[in-house]
Amino acid sequence: MTTIQVADETFVAAAPSTAGAVVNDRARWRRWFGDLRLEVVEDRGNAGVRWRVTGPVEGTMEIWCEEVLDGFVLHFYMHAEPVAALPSEPAAALVAAAALNKQYRVRGKEMSFQVKDLLEGGREIGGPAVNDEEAATFG
Repeated sequence: MTTIQVADETFVAAAPSTAGAVVNDRARWRRWFGDLRLEVVEDRGNAGVRWRVTGPVEGTMEIWCEEVLDGFVLHFYMHAEPVAALPSEPAAALVAAAALNKQYRVRGKEMSFQVKDLLEGGREIGGPAVNDEEAATFG
């Protein structure tokens, strides 16, 4: 079993065709994932990206943007092992593994909410999804 296993999903009420411009922006990756070194394994355009991850952890990570209704679900997955050894005492190892899982789960959710905020822009709550033209103004 992999020590770090993160699976998360967030609905984004914006045209699926707008996802690639944000999730494939390499400058954002450093802000989102900080100390991780990411090697693109598969660039899927508006459908997302898959990486090989190295740094304090090693494994795989991906963002998958699945078209749903008038928007998309941003799925975030990470499967990795810490490079540094976990404590040898079983209870301490469980605590350390839980802390690592939480750290990357929180990073993934922060990334998802940033994508959502950028692409939904000033969308009124409950209003229609942001279309391509409206999303062209994202920051």
